[in-house]
Amino acid sequence: MGSGTTAETSETGSPSQGFRRVVLKLSGESFMAAGERGIEMPEVVHIAKQIQRAHQTGCQIAIVIGGGNILRGAQFKYANASIHEATAHYMGMIATVINGLALQDALESLECQTRLMSAIRMDGVCESYIRRRAARHLDKGRIIILAAGTGGPFVTTDTAAALRSMELDADILLKATRVDGVYSDDPEKNPHAVFHRHLDFTTVQRQNLRFMDSTAITHCMEHDMPILIFNFKKDGNIEKAVLGERVGTRIDSQPVP
Repeated sequence: MGSGTTAETSETGSPSQGFRRVVLKLSGESFMAAGERGIEMPEVVHIAKQIQRAHQTGCQIAIVIGGGNILRGAQFKYANASIHEATAHYMGMIATVINGLALQDALESLECQTRLMSAIRMDGVCESYIRRRAARHLDKGRIIILAAGTGGPFVTTDTAAALRSMELDADILLKATRVDGVYSDDPEKNPHAVFHRHLDFTTVQRQNLRFMDSTAITHCMEHDMPILIFNFKKDGNIEKAVLGERVGTRIDSQPVP
């Protein structure tokens, strides 16, 4: 699990180079225009086209989707005492299903076979997430979209992506962001911030680098699941990521020289 090694057997449907199976984490913010809220379908279609090209390499792709463009459960923590925090988190999970439906239709408009699976049962709109069924969909060449996080409150979608990566025996967890990778500081505030091409988990924890939820990072470290942080806004980067090309920042257990 999580070896991050590239596949070499094209005869079985695996890519001749690159990763066999990945989990791609998309934030809800990737579905909206800068400074806006909600869903901008041109943004969704742009992502869908990148995912389509990545899938055409032969890589099996599972997508874990966030809902921050619609609602974040954590935003109610102090703002509205009349809504229980757990209820707010469930509201955020439902937002991820809305995003999942938008992405599913965008992918299917490009003739990709997809399945939307929710950790919260919603039989009228999508399948329930079952690990073996999800793995079977991937083996059949379908792109699966995993919504509603883990199905429980107080857990981020970053952590859900880490857990699904391990459940589905992914080679790597890909986190698509709006920045090129991990820096020593915020590059928008500090022009001297250093870009890291490769980091090990020990360094990440020691320097308290924040590119994902700390629980998600801990899960990946404990189960030797590599992470790749990269900029999805640059066209072609998702395809490059699944092919194992030099893009973004890779975090794994290998010590940095």
